[in-house]
Amino acid sequence: MNKKVAIRREDKNIWERRVPVVPAHVAQLQREHGLVFCVQPSEIRAFPDAAYREAGAEIREDLSDCPVMLAVKEIPLDCFQPHGTYVFFAHVIKGQKYNMAMLQRLLDQGCTLIDYERITDENNRRLIFFGRHAGMAGMIDSLCALGQRLEWEGIPTPFSQIQPAYTYGDSDSAKEAIRAVGEQIAAEGLPPELTPFVCGFAGYGNVGLGAIEIYDQLPVIEITPEELLSLDADDVGAHQLVKVVFKEVHTVKPRDPEQPFDLHGFFAHPEAYESQFEQYLPHLSMLINAIYWSPVSPRLVTKDALRRLYAGEQQPRLRVIGDVSCDIEGGIEATVRATEPDDPVYVYEPLTGAAPAGVAGHGPVIMAVDNLPCELPAESSTDFSTALLPYIRPIVTADTTVPLDACALPPEIKRAVIVYRGELTPDYRYLEQYL
Repeated sequence: MNKKVAIRREDKNIWERRVPVVPAHVAQLQREHGLVFCVQPSEIRAFPDAAYREAGAEIREDLSDCPVMLAVKEIPLDCFQPHGTYVFFAHVIKGQKYNMAMLQRLLDQGCTLIDYERITDENNRRLIFFGRHAGMAGMIDSLCALGQRLEWEGIPTPFSQIQPAYTYGDSDSAKEAIRAVGEQIAAEGLPPELTPFVCGFAGYGNVGLGAIEIYDQLPVIEITPEELLSLDADDVGAHQLVKVVFKEVHTVKPRDPEQPFDLHGFFAHPEAYESQFEQYLPHLSMLINAIYWSPVSPRLVTKDALRRLYAGEQQPRLRVIGDVSCDIEGGIEATVRATEPDDPVYVYEPLTGAAPAGVAGHGPVIMAVDNLPCELPAESSTDFSTALLPYIRPIVTADTTVPLDACALPPEIKRAVIVYRGELTPDYRYLEQYL
């Protein structure tokens, strides 16, 4: 059996420095299971070629003799070999138009596609993800944008000391810097025009928890969404910040007013629900969006809601929306384009629809970096590789010449098989309509 497994060079953009398997795990898999790793050379990868070479991998450009390829982001069409197995974030399960040619190529070549996003347990909880680090980097970048926006408004705050996530190198360094900002706020307070300062978090999964982990380095108290609606400066003061975590029961309601809210019903039929989030917007200083959104789901924040919020002459409280989920015109309809770490924000101007880069303008600053874990590449890759590690040998050694039901893949991996031997698997046949 050919046990060769390829690790492809990431080249989607200059920021993509992550890896699916770190050198230490390459060495472990070779030592314990006899797997042979072939790694494409890269000048920007967070782990250099030398580290993989020392781990026992072969560094070479041509990976065509490897029946299994591991990557992070989408793989170019000309890399697919007939009957190969490919494991990466495919971004096809929503019928994403920009990846349908790639999906068709996998079908035409008789390939097998395993999507990390669909590796789940029996309760449909994702097992392998970069979400925590996306949330962490997104919160850091949003706080950085907040400091810059307030400085542009002529409001000096300690937030202006916070730098983009990628400048810190790792999350511990970023946390240390943000704790120092928090100590200054606790000692000196924020200007009266910013109090109470409230950051709302939509989403409480891995992404949301990562963002909260960073925000909690500041002097934070938590209140409920219901308490937010009557909150005033006297309730909190200038020396603390407020955290509000919104769950689905707060953000959406049934379209039929006679129907009660039902979480499972919402997950099964999101089109039967509508947003009720606009009521909270006037009370928020900052919003972090970390929810899963699909085209049939209600939007969290619409352009119309922002138009109403910014229609008056007075500056609303809301300064920054950190759209960590980053669905273009999706959950946050004002996310009109994605950004990159060195140019992470723009202002969405609700009254005109303009979206100039930077922090200057009449509207919320939108942080919309779509590859946030790249800003913490080494540690996000290490966590990801640790989660993937138990599944690599079963993927590489699986006999894909037999039907999927008979294939000895773990059930967690079988759930993530979108294409098997050139055919869409039963759970993903709905994708035919997008091809």
